[in-house]
Amino acid sequence: METELPKAAPIPNGIAIAACLAAMIGMLTLGVTAFACEMSKPLTATVHNIGKIWMPGADAIGPYSGKETLALLAWLVSWPVLHFLLRKKQLLGGFWLVVFLLGVGLATTLVWPPIWQLFTGKH
Repeated sequence: METELPKAAPIPNGIAIAACLAAMIGMLTLGVTAFACEMSKPLTATVHNIGKIWMPGADAIGPYSGKETLALLAWLVSWPVLHFLLRKKQLLGGFWLVVFLLGVGLATTLVWPPIWQLFTGKH
């Protein structure tokens, strides 16, 4: 004798979208910080000091240590917040995919040296 199991409710896609958006926020933080450091040497020193707080060998890699620290913090803070806000929601996946891809594209563009050079005049 066969019995039908009750159908489980689908898992809302807000959980996956939250994870993707958090990753995008981390990447954008890295891109914006890298770009801003190219525009301001005092900011570069501050960002480097942030990396030196906890990263062994931060002096050897310079301000990159602080850039990565800020990106990591942005990702670690945004993921649980977005997860909490979106965990029960069913969202339009296509729209959020476009937002994610645009964010990743912008982050990639901001770490590209020719873009910095347009604003700094360095070649």
